Amino acid sequence: MAKDGEKNSLTGRVVRHARVGTQVGTAAMKIASGRMFGDGDPMREGKLIADALGGLKGPLMKVAQLLATIPDAIPAEWAAELQRLQAHAPAMGWAFVRRRMTTELGADWAKRYASFEHAPAHAASLGQVHRATAKDGRALAVKLQYPDMASAVEADLSQLDVLFSLMRRLRPQIDTSELAIEVGDRLREELDYERERRHTSVYREILADDPGVRVPEPIDALSTRRLLTMTWLEGKGLLSHKTAPQEIRNRLSEAMFRAWWHPFCRFGVIHGDPHLGNYAAFEEGGEPQGINLLDFGCIRIFPSRFVAGVIEHYRGLLHDDRDRVVAAYEAWGFKNLSNELIDTLDIWARFLFGPLLTDRTRRIAEGVSPIEFGRKEAQRVADALKALGPVTPPREFLFMDRAALGLGGVFLHLDAELNFHRLFETAIGDFERERVAERQSAALTRAGLRPSTQ
Repeated sequence: MAKDGEKNSLTGRVVRHARVGTQVGTAAMKIASGRMFGDGDPMREGKLIADALGGLKGPLMKVAQLLATIPDAIPAEWAAELQRLQAHAPAMGWAFVRRRMTTELGADWAKRYASFEHAPAHAASLGQVHRATAKDGRALAVKLQYPDMASAVEADLSQLDVLFSLMRRLRPQIDTSELAIEVGDRLREELDYERERRHTSVYREILADDPGVRVPEPIDALSTRRLLTMTWLEGKGLLSHKTAPQEIRNRLSEAMFRAWWHPFCRFGVIHGDPHLGNYAAFEEGGEPQGINLLDFGCIRIFPSRFVAGVIEHYRGLLHDDRDRVVAAYEAWGFKNLSNELIDTLDIWARFLFGPLLTDRTRRIAEGVSPIEFGRKEAQRVADALKALGPVTPPREFLFMDRAALGLGGVFLHLDAELNFHRLFETAIGDFERERVAERQSAALTRAGLRPSTQ
C-alpha cells in the first residue's frame, strides 16, 4: 500500500490488463492478418485500434492520443482515428467524492472550505475538478483523482508494448523503445498531484512578469498526492474566439507562444500537454487579454545540453550551417548519422522550425487543418526512413514535438498571423547554456523539485 493509502490493487490491475489485452490484442491480430493477405488498409487498421481503445476511459486513451503526435510512430491514418478519441473517465458521484475527500483531508474536510459544489465542473483522464470557495472568499478549483488510477496506469503501460511491438513489425524503420520509456515516466508522474502542485509553483515564478499569461495559485494546506486545490481562473475556451478580430486572435496566440517557449529557452522546462482543455482566454474590460495556463501534471524538465542543442539546431538551419545542425543531432544522441539520414531528419526539423526561420508576419501553415498539421511531413520522413532505418529518436523529443504540434494546431484554429521568428528570438534572448542550468536549478529547488542532469 502506498504511503497515502492509495492501493495499486492486484485485482484492478488484472481486470484492466485482461480487458485491454483482449481488445488491443484482437485488433493487432486482425491488422497482422490483413497485412498477410494483402488487405493492409491503414484507415481500416486505424479504426480497429480506435475501436479497441474507444470503450476504455482513462490513461491508455491518453497514451494513444500521445502516440498520434509522434512522427512515424504510427501511420498517419491511425493518428487521425486516435486523435478523435476523448480521454475522459466517467464522473464520480457525490457519495464517492465525499469518501475520496475524507480519505485525503479527513472527516472534517468540508469545514475547510466555505463551499464545495457537488457536481464536477470538468472531467479529465485521471481525475475531475470541482468548484469550491475558500474560507477567505477566493474561488477554488479542486482536482480529485479517480480511484485506483495507479493500477490503471500500470496495466495500460504494460499493454502499450502490444502497440509498440506491432509497430516494430510493421514499420521497423523507427525504434520506439526510448519513447515507450518516456511515456511511462511522464504518465506515472501525472499520478502525483504533489508534484503537479510544485510544477504549478515553478510556472507561477517563471511567468510572473508576463501580463498575458496567468497561472493558478496552489493551496498547499488543501492538497495531497491525490488532491490538488488551487485558485479558480475565470476564462472562456479559445475556440470561442475563432471569429474574433485578427488583433485579438494574434494577442492570444502570442501569449500561447510565450507560455511554452519562454520557460523552455530560459529554464529548460516545457508544458508537455498543449491541448485545448489546458488553457482559456481571460478578459479585462470586456475583451480577451491573454490566457490562463492550466494543468501542470505533464511538465518535462530538460538538461541544459538539450536546450542548447535545440537552439544550435535552429541557428544552423537559419544560417544554412550544416556543421551546426550535425553537432546538434550528435549532442542529442542520434547514432550513425549519414548524410542521407541527416537530410531525412531535416525534413521534420524544417517543418517544425520553418515558421521560425522567416522574418515576416505569416500563418503557421497554409491550407491544412489542425488535425492534418504535420501529417504530410511525417509521411515523407517515414518513406525516407524505410531505406535508412532503424532510427532511435531520443526520448526528449516526444514532448518537444508534442508541444510544437499542439501549439501549431492552436495557431491554425485561431488563424494567427504572427512574426514567429521574432517571437522565438525574444524567447532565446542572450542564450547561455550555463544560465539555463542556473535558472532551472534555482526555480526547481525553491519548489522542492530536482533539476535535470545538466
